[in-house]
Amino acid sequence: MGDKPIWEQIGSSFIQHYYQLFDNDRTQLGAIYIDASCLTWEGQQFQGKAAIVEKLSVSKSQGPAVSSYFPALLATAYHALFLLQSLPFQKIQHSITAQDHQPTPDSCIISMVVGQLKADEDPIMGFHQMFLLKNINDAWVCTNDMFRLALHNFG
Repeated sequence: MGDKPIWEQIGSSFIQHYYQLFDNDRTQLGAIYIDASCLTWEGQQFQGKAAIVEKLSVSKSQGPAVSSYFPALLATAYHALFLLQSLPFQKIQHSITAQDHQPTPDSCIISMVVGQLKADEDPIMGFHQMFLLKNINDAWVCTNDMFRLALHNFG
């Protein structure tokens, strides 16, 4: 890792840490956000650490697995709509396909992630996520986070 630019080292370390927390204990994600942080999740916006942590937490009311009611073609679209209300899944596993990092003129780091995720018994879905990282008091925090499922409507 030593031959990579510092922003790539920091960005890669952050991405690894973020998805490890998300997959294993989402309650710990609050440590990477600040009160001024913003999250856009499938077009729905949240501002502030508390609102973001609430959105990313496990939903208290669980719906049925999507695949138990809908054919596979409809499952991902229904799942995306359900995500707008809460994160209804108990288990999730992310697989990162690619990640890119760039320094910004104001000493931040912008990171873009492309990958796949598997939530509970739902089908595997592609996703894109982008982070803006800022060093505050010698700690890298996420000030901006944007997430979208990679759904395509070819019909």
